[in-house]
Amino acid sequence: MNVNNYINDLSLTVGESVRVKCPSCNRREFSVTNDMGTVLYRCYRNSCNLHKGGRIKVQLSKNDIREYFSRTTREVKEIQFSKPEWLVKDNLSIEPFCTEWDLDPDELGLLYDVKENRVVFPVVKSGVMVDASGRSITRRLPKWKRYGKSDLPYSHGNGKVAVVVEDCISAAFVGGGVYVGVAVLGTSLSEGHKRFLSQFSTAIIALDPDALPKTLQFTKELRGYVDNVRALRLTDDLKYRNSNDIEKLTALGV
Repeated sequence: MNVNNYINDLSLTVGESVRVKCPSCNRREFSVTNDMGTVLYRCYRNSCNLHKGGRIKVQLSKNDIREYFSRTTREVKEIQFSKPEWLVKDNLSIEPFCTEWDLDPDELGLLYDVKENRVVFPVVKSGVMVDASGRSITRRLPKWKRYGKSDLPYSHGNGKVAVVVEDCISAAFVGGGVYVGVAVLGTSLSEGHKRFLSQFSTAIIALDPDALPKTLQFTKELRGYVDNVRALRLTDDLKYRNSNDIEKLTALGV
């Protein structure tokens, strides 16, 4: 069966995702997502010839576009984040932490959690703060705290190449140059992560050196969403700025 015809027959609306029978192996492992007219597809069965996935363009009608923006407006309202009043701008209180990790609090828009003594990294969508992740600067547990319920990652920087890391400090360090640092803030990739990463031409998976299975899993999951996915084997977390790791990242030449 022609994959393009099969996908067109599904008539997915913008933003819709389905999992259906694969046109190649006939297993219900075929994932298809319509991302503003770019349809991403892949089969999750390793032995299937559509396992690596792909993307095709479909034409959007005026109604499709109108419905998309209407739905996006509703979604923004649903995930609206009410910033707690104790998250404040206070560079003096977070100065030791920022100095230790060589972070610019103004460039990153960092806040301070007065109640729990945390450095707060805002999660921003379309210029609006929709969530935040706070790092304890004392011995308070948990070390990292999520303030909202958004499934978006924390990101910093501009460009078409994303470097996927685990924590905000690594993302803040690697972003801002030719890369966009993207912190997943967890142990798995959500649909929100995948949709966010689909905007990039390349995704480099650069997780903790002890997380090789997770690195390989992330690489596999993203191949249906991003054209070029690379796995980078690190000596240490990127936030520690190991010279060998920086050289490996630079050597990828993307």
